[in-house]
Amino acid sequence: MLSEEQQAELLEKFDTESKVRKLTGKKVAFFVSIVAILYSIFHLYITFNPMPTLQQRAVHVAVGIGLIYLIYPTYSKQNRSKIAIYDWVLFLLGLATAGYLIVEYTAIVTTRGGIPNTFDIVMAIVTVVLILEAARRVTGWILPLLALLFLAYPFFSHMDWMPTKMMTRQYDLGDIFGQMYLKTEGLYSTAIGASVSFIFLFILFGAFLAKSGMGQFFNDLALALAGHKQGGPAKVAVISSGFMGSINGAAVANVVGTGAFTIPMMKRVGYSKNFAGAVEASASVGGQILPPIMGASAFIMAETTGVKYGTIALAALIPAVLYFLAVIMQVHFRAGKENLKGIPKPDLPRVKEVMKERGHLLLPIVFLIFLLYRNVPIGHAAFYTIVATVIVAAFRKSTRMSVKDILGALDSGARQSLSVMVACAVVGIIIGVVSLTSFGNVMTSSIASLGAGSLFLTLFFTMIASMVLGMGLPSIPAYIITATMAAPALAVFDVPILVAHMFVFYFGIFANITPPVALAAFAGAGISGGDPMKTGFTALKLSAAGFLIPFMFVYNPAMLMIDTTGVAMNAREFPMASFIAITMITVTAIIGIIALSASIEGYFKTHLNPLWRIVLGAGALMLIIPETITDIVGIIIVVAMFALNYAKNKKEEQSLSA
Repeated sequence: MLSEEQQAELLEKFDTESKVRKLTGKKVAFFVSIVAILYSIFHLYITFNPMPTLQQRAVHVAVGIGLIYLIYPTYSKQNRSKIAIYDWVLFLLGLATAGYLIVEYTAIVTTRGGIPNTFDIVMAIVTVVLILEAARRVTGWILPLLALLFLAYPFFSHMDWMPTKMMTRQYDLGDIFGQMYLKTEGLYSTAIGASVSFIFLFILFGAFLAKSGMGQFFNDLALALAGHKQGGPAKVAVISSGFMGSINGAAVANVVGTGAFTIPMMKRVGYSKNFAGAVEASASVGGQILPPIMGASAFIMAETTGVKYGTIALAALIPAVLYFLAVIMQVHFRAGKENLKGIPKPDLPRVKEVMKERGHLLLPIVFLIFLLYRNVPIGHAAFYTIVATVIVAAFRKSTRMSVKDILGALDSGARQSLSVMVACAVVGIIIGVVSLTSFGNVMTSSIASLGAGSLFLTLFFTMIASMVLGMGLPSIPAYIITATMAAPALAVFDVPILVAHMFVFYFGIFANITPPVALAAFAGAGISGGDPMKTGFTALKLSAAGFLIPFMFVYNPAMLMIDTTGVAMNAREFPMASFIAITMITVTAIIGIIALSASIEGYFKTHLNPLWRIVLGAGALMLIIPETITDIVGIIIVVAMFALNYAKNKKEEQSLSA
């Protein structure tokens, strides 16, 4: 198992968010921690005592980017033991961006009516530059460069050399930077609104859960449930990483955190380096589509689509179960093919003991689901759940949090939120340009034109666009960008809004396991010692069903608990016809995914020859396609192939016993 130092080194290699300063000066480190703790307390306070929208979002961004300049070095090889003088200046400038809006707020809203004066424009430019540099330090070059590309567009969109579809009227500095700084349609857009109102609180909730020992609980529970099974350690990785990924929403960090424990176990029982790294990457990415929290992306989706959180979490359930079933079945069949055993039961914790020691830590999550089901405002629900976590953790000495632990969680939560905050601010630049110009319509019409009137082709090109836009980005900004740029293309075909957003959300996060920028897979390879690209392609194979599932629910929205008219339903509203439809599509999809996993691995009860794999794969795809005729043909093929394979296995066993 990797040491904490090795984990930190690996995280820094694949996750720019982890390249932080290690301050040696106690007074400076104490000051930074105090700012971080106050940042968390501010968010807890405004949950029930909100400021005016623009001011609240500006403070969220200003203090956040100020912290970034104190915590993150300018470049990776810079001396990280102290803070450079210019970073102190940038910290103060960051605070000034919000201070100016607070002081000038009345004049901006009333006297000037949102029309910027010269100093407004100067402050807007300073703010944009500060945010882009902060984003570069935290997320790397990809997101800032994408934002700069969008920001350049309105400066040149009136030029004669621009394509006709992309031409607009001429914009001046006031138009562009006023949009970015003085309105809630730029830097302080709905993306930052979601970040300040509830994403921060859910990251803070995750920090409190971590302090209480939730990660250890998930690992122990997964070991107790699946460790002794065929290929048990890989199943443990899938289960524990899925649960943790749903809570923390950080695929690369999850790979390193849980993978440091699970990947060595997988290698010990015989899984190859590449396969072990790929299993961890696939499960960690999949955690972001797993209810109830979905890495906080579900709450952004609720904000963006206007669909209730409870409906989104319910809609995500069946696709998430199918995804994890596919990964587990491939793991199972690989273990059978290579005769990989589990861990002896005496070496494993027992479910009863694990639940007795840490099972109470599940209560805050149950409490959260209850609050959200009762339509308690999301921010309030998160606040109450944080308080509940502290109380519940006190039930046992092993999980009880001291005052130091609570302050540590406040500090840690603030630091963990910075990457999401700055990414949402940069995404706000993109949203600002899209709302100022007609670029969103251009993107939509371009995808529709490539689709040539075909829903399937439009889905295919939307998938490609979502994966490209999501490369190298955390799940939340990846979703916001794809929802802004790609999802509207599906509205042309009357795809329900929730279905369209779930479609782009899936493919935006799958960029983490899709070469050439498969950061989660590369992190897995870093732990396993495997080849990064081979690990990436293996993760892609493990997630094959995940690339089919979004197409399934577009063609049959019943999988998302949506009726035939595209209306999202609550659990209490299901008519019997919809319940039957959902049951049928789920059952056939489960059989199809098991068959597809067997086909990909070339094994069921015994090895499948190449022809049988092809036939079984064809039958699996027919079952996955949501049509009655294809289901009937698919079930006949799959049952026949399984029967033949079962008979072949019996014959082999008899010949061996003879």
